[in-house]
Amino acid sequence: MVLILFADGFEEVEALTPCDYLRRAGADVLMVSMNASRTVTGAHDIAILCDVTADDILPELSPEKLEMLLLPGGKAGVDNLDSDSRTDRFLSEAKKAGAFVCAICAGPSLLGKKGWLRGKKAVCYPGFESYLLDAEVLDEPVVCDGKIITAKAAGAAQEFSFSLIEALRGREAALQVKNAVYFEK
Repeated sequence: MVLILFADGFEEVEALTPCDYLRRAGADVLMVSMNASRTVTGAHDIAILCDVTADDILPELSPEKLEMLLLPGGKAGVDNLDSDSRTDRFLSEAKKAGAFVCAICAGPSLLGKKGWLRGKKAVCYPGFESYLLDAEVLDEPVVCDGKIITAKAAGAAQEFSFSLIEALRGREAALQVKNAVYFEK
């Protein structure tokens, strides 16, 4: 199972592109609202109806089923995730599960502040590098380092999504989705 955490102010493209593409690849993806309701509003005033709320899923979250945790960017969204103690619980469950932990844009700054990027290669939205404490910060669209996958910004959302698919389902699955959406680069 893949969990994508949605907090008010999230960057829509960075959350929905991975959700869409991972589902196309056959992954079991749940959009998790960090609000009391299932509705979350993005940075560009697009309201999204999530599959579940954090309070619905946390009591029954099984680390054995958790394959990947994704933190979209959007400064306000990341600030909201950072100030919500349930984010730490999701990260803890991902660590127990040995799951991939993925973040894009401002999202890696949250991982950096929490010590998840020490000794890792990572990338983030330009200007957030100081939050990637003890990480080797690269200038790439997407960086994979073990179970941590980071991406620069909304412009890298497709490449990020393909990297997530490859990590979970293999190169062939990523190629199939690339071909299905006519990704040309």
